[in-house]
Amino acid sequence: MFYIIFYIGTLILDAVLGTFFIALIFSLALLVPSIAIAARRLHDTGRSGWWQLIALIPLIGAIVLIVFLVMDSTADNEYGPNPKATA
Repeated sequence: MFYIIFYIGTLILDAVLGTFFIALIFSLALLVPSIAIAARRLHDTGRSGWWQLIALIPLIGAIVLIVFLVMDSTADNEYGPNPKATA
């Protein structure tokens, strides 16, 4: 959510200044952390981080990836126990 808010802010700043590179730099700076977060979330659901590549399929791929990212964690997987199970 903060990513979207700050990205919109950089777009507005770019529009006011008449440039295009501030939002681009912001997006590139957060590209690797975004990939890492999505891979971690997919690992929590018992899938490989490579499932992110499904988003390259037009329309359907993004929908499937969002469904995978919001699914509940499996009980235990190779990356550790489910933190919700102990709570």
